Amino acid sequence: MDPRMKFSAAHAKDAVFRDGGLRSCFEYRDLGIHEATAGKAMAHVVRAKAGPHGGFGWHRHTLDFQMYYVLRGWVKFDYEGIGEVIAEAGSCVHQPPGIRHAEIDHSDDLELIEITLPGSFETVETAAPAVAARQESAGTK
Repeated sequence: MDPRMKFSAAHAKDAVFRDGGLRSCFEYRDLGIHEATAGKAMAHVVRAKAGPHGGFGWHRHTLDFQMYYVLRGWVKFDYEGIGEVIAEAGSCVHQPPGIRHAEIDHSDDLELIEITLPGSFETVETAAPAVAARQESAGTK
């Protein structure tokens, strides 16, 4: 057993959501996995904050694994080579490493669990893929 790995349990009754994550339109609840795995993994609950949000631009993440499971509400992404995907409550989405994507919109009640490997990673803002850029300039998106 890896001595850096620790037992972890996070309970809803102790839940604290905080600002300061990747996007200002969300608040985040750390599930303790980053610390318990010595940074090998991360899991958190992401919840929409009240107010305008209108999506955010094209980007990619430098990581080995990323998935999210929608608990409540919905989120709409555009994925390079895939197109638009609406994930609703009960949807599970795996985003392959480095895939360019853009959030188009989300519901006011969105809540999801996100898991990544490693626990810390870089987000890189990118240009839209050629197909998406053509669709946006033609007004079809």
